Amino acid sequence: MRVHKRIGTTITSLAMAALLGAFAACGGPPRVDNKPGEYVQVWALQDANNEPIIQRGVLQFNGDSGTGARLTTWNNDTYKQKLAAVMGTSSAPDVFFNWGGGNLAQYVRTGQVRDLTPALAERADIAKSFLPSVLAVGKVDGVQYGLPLNGIQPVILFYNKKVFRDADVEPPGTYADLLALVDVFKARNITPIALAGAQGWTELMWLEYLLDRVGGAARFADIAAGKSGAWRHADVRRAVTMCQELAKAGAFGSDFAKVEYDKSGASRLLATGQAAMHLMGSWEYGNQDIDNPAFLKSGDLGWVAFPAVTGGKGNPLAVVGNPSNYFSVRANSPLAEPAVRFVVETLASETYINDLIASGQVPAVKGVENKLVGDNADFARFTYRLAVRAPTFTQSWDQALTPAVGEALNTNLQKLFGGELTPDAFIAAMEQAK
Repeated sequence: MRVHKRIGTTITSLAMAALLGAFAACGGPPRVDNKPGEYVQVWALQDANNEPIIQRGVLQFNGDSGTGARLTTWNNDTYKQKLAAVMGTSSAPDVFFNWGGGNLAQYVRTGQVRDLTPALAERADIAKSFLPSVLAVGKVDGVQYGLPLNGIQPVILFYNKKVFRDADVEPPGTYADLLALVDVFKARNITPIALAGAQGWTELMWLEYLLDRVGGAARFADIAAGKSGAWRHADVRRAVTMCQELAKAGAFGSDFAKVEYDKSGASRLLATGQAAMHLMGSWEYGNQDIDNPAFLKSGDLGWVAFPAVTGGKGNPLAVVGNPSNYFSVRANSPLAEPAVRFVVETLASETYINDLIASGQVPAVKGVENKLVGDNADFARFTYRLAVRAPTFTQSWDQALTPAVGEALNTNLQKLFGGELTPDAFIAAMEQAK
């Protein structure tokens, strides 16, 4: 699933300028020799939103610590290749960015990541400060290997309030309500649900939520763990069938396979009233502010949690999406002690959390709802409450699974939604994916 950074309250130029100004005022990172073992190497993705926040954390650490730290960033594809190439060698970073889940597990299971549990045991206040559902995605086999470094991004059902008012209907509380609304909007020549079907990760959101509502979070946990027969479970088949039935019923219109999210196609359909609803990550709010500002200012963008499935075994308060990204420490770091201290103390510090909020993010920590203020506070607080109340926050499947399986999943989903694969054929294909 694509990761966007514009979530919660929209990023403002003033907020980012304040962070960058603080960085500049400190004179940048300390001058140290570029040799491993002499300072804590911190690797992360290039990201105009998060970089200033992490860099300020580095500067604060350098001011409080006897050991310096330095941040190095890479673009997404380069980072993945570079990290895979150096992990297990002396050139690996001491602290490294990861997506949690399967991405982190591949390094944990080869003994390349340090257990953070002892450090958190010594600082119970820090361990308890993070939202449990988000912290859990930084665990592998029940052991804490990563801590959240940025904001939460749950998947939310957005809707156009004007379209709903004109049809004299309310947003769905149950899946049965959703099906009824499909018929209502089709009769009005409005696409019920915008879907950027040219990219499989947008369709994945539907399968993720439907399986969670039908069978509970344990069903995907079995798939992620590689449990025999997990894909063939009756709950999985029901959720897969529901996805295809929605597509065949015209819930997404007739041309959804041609709509692209990167070109704001689905977002535009919602903003212009050509579509009534759109299931997307919380970053959709910020994207609408940038791409369709008049729509956002009109107050006609609405949002609700994904509907409950009557009779389903899943908890309707559970959410799916991108819980966070994570910082972890490599197992054989020569600076393991200061590297662990950097991760544990920086990510839970008041300064770091306030910087996340100032940048427009919703931190994965407890007790910050009252700090989410400004023009977009209603949405930021809704997003925060979703995560706070969630018994589970299931990570996007294409991040939780291995890259190869995630790619196969998105490809097969496009075939499922397009009617090229039956539910049974889809399940059989996923059982073969490695």
